[in-house]
Amino acid sequence: MRILKKQKSHNQTKTMEKATFAAGCFWSVEQAFSAVQGVISTSVGYIGGFTENPIYKDVCINKTGHAEAVELIYDPNIISYQKLLDIFFNIHDPTTLNRQGYDIGSQYRSAVFYHNKQQKHLAKASIKKLHDSGKFKNKIVTKISPAAKFYRAEEYHQQYLEKQGLSSCSI
Repeated sequence: MRILKKQKSHNQTKTMEKATFAAGCFWSVEQAFSAVQGVISTSVGYIGGFTENPIYKDVCINKTGHAEAVELIYDPNIISYQKLLDIFFNIHDPTTLNRQGYDIGSQYRSAVFYHNKQQKHLAKASIKKLHDSGKFKNKIVTKISPAAKFYRAEEYHQQYLEKQGLSSCSI
């Protein structure tokens, strides 16, 4: 887990919350969210599959059913879950099934893994609002699923782009 710079909250009585998103290459997704004020920590990993303790090699060849995802710990006093959803839908194409850019396979699917009923409701409402807005020509295929066990990816994947001095997963 990457702990980002400490951030002050106006209301210390509310606890931190968790959000989990899959939007293609987890390196780029992590990088985008780690820069957001109110996001306290990020971890890249795997979720939504059928294999326990998956490893990157198996996820990449689609043997596990897991998606590459980012788990966030955030301060809802600084950033709302709705704003995190807005960022999520702006950093990837939610209309491509099992694909983001050059990355192809169900491990690169667009998905929101909700941790409570409010997150589920907000995710569904966001998709409806985006659909109704006409922003996307094609149908939004983002899956909304209950958060299952999140398996943290191998250490070398954590903050990978930052460690490599890269700005994105793009070739």
